[in-house]
Amino acid sequence: MTGSTDVAAMLRTLEVVALPDEYVYASLPADHPAIRLAKATITETEGLTAVLLRSDADSLNVDYDYVAAWLTLSVHSSLEAVGLTAAFSQALGQAGISANVLAGFYHDHVLVAAPDRARAISVLHGLRG
Repeated sequence: MTGSTDVAAMLRTLEVVALPDEYVYASLPADHPAIRLAKATITETEGLTAVLLRSDADSLNVDYDYVAAWLTLSVHSSLEAVGLTAAFSQALGQAGISANVLAGFYHDHVLVAAPDRARAISVLHGLRG
């Protein structure tokens, strides 16, 4: 199923689903046991970045600095949509909230600093107009 490319329509119907847990970013070797528990991974020249549940990272003694809330934008956006990421990242940036974006096939996911969870949801809902 193809996602929407109509940014105005996506923003009007934007819903945000906040996952209940806290997440962390870690740079790990590919054979680290935490990799099998990762919710997302990105292979970079410098190494493998893993997004993990904070509880999993703690149980496996994984070092991290950044604790995040995971927000899913429930609109089904096309990977070819132009402007959606710019709209929500600009709104969050103007509110002083960092936005670490992961694009999935069906949805965009934004990881924000855990203390900013509620404020980020409010900012994102404000895009509905």
